[in-house]
Amino acid sequence: MRILSKRQVKELVLYSPQHIARLEKAGEFPKRVPLGPNRVGWVEDEVLEWLKERLARREEPYRHS
Repeated sequence: MRILSKRQVKELVLYSPQHIARLEKAGEFPKRVPLGPNRVGWVEDEVLEWLKERLARREEPYRHS
């Protein structure tokens, strides 16, 4: 299992940290893992699965979710 940093997640999904936090709060993005008092990360497999779901829907008409 690999844990991604905030910077790695930002580079992978191309969203700002603020937008990632909004999606996460809305239940539309994998939840972060608290690693310490000032450190969080995301499970790489969960983020990659989130991306795969978007890739699978790319042929569908755009819908805001």
